[in-house]
Amino acid sequence: MAKISARGAVDLGALASARQTEQRAATAMAHAPAGVVIHATDATFETEVLQRSLQVPVVIDLWAEWCEPCKQLSPVLEMLAAEGAGQWVLAKIDVDANPAISQAFQVQSIPAVFAAIGGRVLPLFNGVYPEAQIRQLLDELLRVAAEQGLPGASLGESAAGADAAPAEPPADPRFDAAYAAIEQGDWSAADKAYRAVLAVMPNDPDAAAGIALVGIYARTEDASEPVSTTTPSDALLSADFAALRNEWSRAFDLSIGAVRMTSGEDRDAARQRVIEYFAVAGPDPAVPAARAALSSALF
Repeated sequence: MAKISARGAVDLGALASARQTEQRAATAMAHAPAGVVIHATDATFETEVLQRSLQVPVVIDLWAEWCEPCKQLSPVLEMLAAEGAGQWVLAKIDVDANPAISQAFQVQSIPAVFAAIGGRVLPLFNGVYPEAQIRQLLDELLRVAAEQGLPGASLGESAAGADAAPAEPPADPRFDAAYAAIEQGDWSAADKAYRAVLAVMPNDPDAAAGIALVGIYARTEDASEPVSTTTPSDALLSADFAALRNEWSRAFDLSIGAVRMTSGEDRDAARQRVIEYFAVAGPDPAVPAARAALSSALF
């Protein structure tokens, strides 16, 4: 898929890829044995992770709700755990709710991934790794576990699928014209291309997100981020810049503030801006609170 490079903004190709990864993970989990993904805590770490690792390797995913890279990595790990069908277990740990574990592991940033084998914990990687590289790490993890004689480990066709090419989300040809226009910085053409998709499929979420995103690009291309946000126009422009940085809480606060400051057609325009942000933000945790705040501002 084409990548969007403008000022490090949201990448629609990555957005579609992330949604497809989430769908693949959901499909895999629907057919996976029970217990391949667990949620561990400070209190249950000894039994759920260390003792379990005496039988089968346990991959530890340290994450937090506010962590955007965690949202990219976790579905991949869940999908691979489901594919593994019990050859290894994924233990997810929320570092905000369970600070003792991250302190014990001396974690400096998340996502951070560790593994437990035979009651011992070792680091695997930090940050978001490509799926193919994670598969290689899991193959090595299973090899080590098998050498140590863990009963649940197997060197058969591993969870990582060593000989299989990693499944990449296919490009969606409906968006080729939009991606090409975005690469050229032609926001008007990109908008038209996305609207052509919506004309055929009115509820397509990626097309709606694309329209909203190229609108953000167009408004910020020749603009500077306002120093003050005391006027509705400055608040909305600042919200656009916050959206480009994926700072959704700030984007929603500013745009909903603009809703409160306006009336009539201006208020409707500000409300529409918030709705466009919902389309781009997708499942971001800031969205539910923002929906409630928008309803309060309107009514």
